[in-house]
Amino acid sequence: MSAQAPHNTLLIPGPIEFDDAVLQSMSHYAESHVAPGFVKVFGETLTLTRKLFQSTSPTAQPFIIAGSGTLGWDLVASNLIERGENALVLNTGYFGDSFGQCLETYGANVTHFTTPIGERASLEEVEQALKQKPYKLITLTHVDTSTGVLSDVKGVAQLVRRVSPETLVIVDGVCSVGSEEIAFDEWDLDAVVTASQKAIGCPPGLSIVMTSGRAIQVSKTRKTPPSSYYASIANWLPIMVNYENHKPSYFATPPTQLVHALHTTLTQITADVPGRFAQHTQVSDKVKAAVAELGLKQIASRPEAQAHGMTAMYLPEGLTPPDVLPGLLKRGVIFAAGLHKAIATKYIRFGHMGVSVTDPKRNDVDHALVALKEALAEAKQAKGL
Repeated sequence: MSAQAPHNTLLIPGPIEFDDAVLQSMSHYAESHVAPGFVKVFGETLTLTRKLFQSTSPTAQPFIIAGSGTLGWDLVASNLIERGENALVLNTGYFGDSFGQCLETYGANVTHFTTPIGERASLEEVEQALKQKPYKLITLTHVDTSTGVLSDVKGVAQLVRRVSPETLVIVDGVCSVGSEEIAFDEWDLDAVVTASQKAIGCPPGLSIVMTSGRAIQVSKTRKTPPSSYYASIANWLPIMVNYENHKPSYFATPPTQLVHALHTTLTQITADVPGRFAQHTQVSDKVKAAVAELGLKQIASRPEAQAHGMTAMYLPEGLTPPDVLPGLLKRGVIFAAGLHKAIATKYIRFGHMGVSVTDPKRNDVDHALVALKEALAEAKQAKGL
């Protein structure tokens, strides 16, 4: 049984429930960020991050920096593209909008390829878009947390290398890394931005970015200095290299307790990365079958475009999130309301990732499916539907 205080089960698309061992790691005694013990743990954590991304390339570089996943956007926008250069954003929801806004903040010329809600661009459409003009980089959200749409990262990356090989392939993997297959080297990606609090299963507060040697070279050969101080690759690169080589280094203080927690969860995950992906796929299939049995439609209508760590589902006609979410809470389960502004009042989101999936003793997903069925029935009755 969990040693955590009794609480409602958090099943939103992040933050998620945490393993006891991960939370216990947060209780590590105070230590200096340049003390030998912490330097060793941080160095090992960077190496484990490579394993998480299935990368063995000596030129690739992981970054672990205090901040939210959003900080990763700033790192990309302030280092890998310059004012006036073109960026193509494959937009599948709220977070495509936001990544585009971040790029524009740093002066990039952003083109959004926006698909209808619940859809993703076909490779043919992406190819046509790439041929319109030269792009410094292309971004895609692996799983958009607002819609549950899963992008074809591997297919897009292969296409870019064929059609526009100089274009950097940038992936927002905040809601995918740890639950979706991703092979950094094999797919020839340039940067994957993620965060600690979703499928990775660590409390919020760490921005994690994996970069290719090609991306590092682009950052080093800019015509202008990086347009951020804290998010500067030039400032952080020597720090990460030194720590991974177990040498103390300093630019800004890392959150030592969070790094311990990340070390614990990455040790668990990297023990069997393919097995973890398979577990998430199996549970996702179960959830989506149950949702269909309840007569609910997903925002992402096509199976190949449906995320494996979350399910975004339309509510029955006549119901809104405030009609259903309290019924779930009454049964000890927390889902998320809609986030995409165009349909926010029409749907809810169920996050099924991390320890809620990998630890069958928790019974989180089965309990949530029963609670959803009962809460929907209760809401319909209250509304006379």
